[in-house]
Amino acid sequence: MSTTADTERPATPPPDGTPRRHPRALAPGNLVLTVVLSVFGAIVGVQLLATLGVTPSTSLIGALAAMTLARVPLVAFRGFRSVHAQNLAQTSISSATFGAANSLFLPIGIPFLFGLDNMIVPMLIGVSVAMLVDAWLLYRMYDTPAFPASNPWAPGLAAAEAIKAGDEGGSRARVLGLGLVTGIAGAAFALPMSAFGVALIGGLASMAAFGAGLLIISYAEPFFGLDLNAMYLPHGMMIGAGLVALVQVGRTVLKARKATTPAATVTAASSAAAPDDGAQRLGKSLRLGFGAYLAISILLSLGTGIVTDMSVGMLVAFVLYATVAAFLHELLVGIASMHSGWFPAFAIALITLLLGILVGFPPEALVVLAGFTAATGPAFADMGYDLKAGYMLRGEGADPAFELEGRRQQLIAAMVGFGIAIVVVAVSYQMFFDKGQTAPIDAAYVAAIKAGPSVETAKQLALWAIPGAIIQLIGGSKRQLGIMLATGLLITTPMAGWMVAAGLVVRVLAPRFLGRKAKENLEVFAGGAIAGDALYSFGNGVWTATK
Repeated sequence: MSTTADTERPATPPPDGTPRRHPRALAPGNLVLTVVLSVFGAIVGVQLLATLGVTPSTSLIGALAAMTLARVPLVAFRGFRSVHAQNLAQTSISSATFGAANSLFLPIGIPFLFGLDNMIVPMLIGVSVAMLVDAWLLYRMYDTPAFPASNPWAPGLAAAEAIKAGDEGGSRARVLGLGLVTGIAGAAFALPMSAFGVALIGGLASMAAFGAGLLIISYAEPFFGLDLNAMYLPHGMMIGAGLVALVQVGRTVLKARKATTPAATVTAASSAAAPDDGAQRLGKSLRLGFGAYLAISILLSLGTGIVTDMSVGMLVAFVLYATVAAFLHELLVGIASMHSGWFPAFAIALITLLLGILVGFPPEALVVLAGFTAATGPAFADMGYDLKAGYMLRGEGADPAFELEGRRQQLIAAMVGFGIAIVVVAVSYQMFFDKGQTAPIDAAYVAAIKAGPSVETAKQLALWAIPGAIIQLIGGSKRQLGIMLATGLLITTPMAGWMVAAGLVVRVLAPRFLGRKAKENLEVFAGGAIAGDALYSFGNGVWTATK
């Protein structure tokens, strides 16, 4: 067996019709790099979340590592010249980083802070399974009507542009380099350059709603004396928009079922080479996902022992609510990240927790609920970013069979990363807990549980759910205006709003002054700006954590 990284056949299919061959994630060379990068990513992710409260994007680190090895003049490293092998590397490290930090370490800190040490191991097992299901579901739902491959998925676009520039060079590399320098320089001055980059490539209406939310939440109190968070306005709007979004997804699935006729079937040969119907795949994935989360809810209830704290009726209600909450959390995080490149997972998990508190579940059950819902979403969003990068590198669906094979290999690489993340967290969490270190947001979850239910909170959430639902209905399922406005309202970063506004202005004016090619160059430049922001944030975070 060869010890080198597997390579793909030429980009242009040979005259004899031989199908293109995608690099294998489990080829020895790729696997070794995947494991090494995943260990590094998982350790860095947990360390930075515990010390700084943030999780860095390590996707480009993986791609750069593969690019660097490709330049080593040894046969063993020749396979890493393939952009698809580099894509597998960035997929694995990104999965390990977000998986270890957001999907695993964060949830198990909640029972620790609540004084329920006996729940930590069962919680870790449960959220590990939830994380794997989370990523698998996005793999199945990617490029469906709910999660189109054509949407921005900004960090994925940035990774793809960086890999392309490294492979092709020329004017693309120069434009990307300019964006990279701009991103790093802006980030050095504490400017959220990823918000600027996303505004250049996201849907215009979606970005306008996102930017409006960012600016409103930042200036409502200093200018008008309104504490919108105390009023639960962002949380209520997300609830209303989220419920409407769920109905919109359901309608998409039902429409596809009605439109399906026997005449629409294709031959076995063509169906093997082309992606199956996206809407049908979406419907089946939703059913499988609900069943999987239902099973995990039951296992968590049994494993953590909370079954003894509730009546049979309350237990059934809890299992069903936890399943719906985790599933809805995943979809909302996915929609927000697809359009904005930001996923407000912490805030949406807090919303599901607040609703659980109002229902009246006992504190121990709420601890399980908070951990379970927080675990779903991050892996889902990150998998979307990685598949977007791969989709762009593989020609955006030009070769359906090659595209599907590439996605499968990315899923394998991601699962290797997630597996490494589980091991790293399992062997290291006690070291952090002994020092009193958890994800900072865990304290907010615990405080909310201890505060208990409030009639006033229920009224505010119900009140603000109405405008959230109306805005989501007006925007429709493509624009997701309600979700994007609520996402902006849940993020308190004043400069992010101004950077989105600046990006929208540049986006509107650039074609008028730079001509037709401005749009393509803006996408490449945006990828560089997002990548520069991510690289600076990663380096700065590591430097700060090691001081």
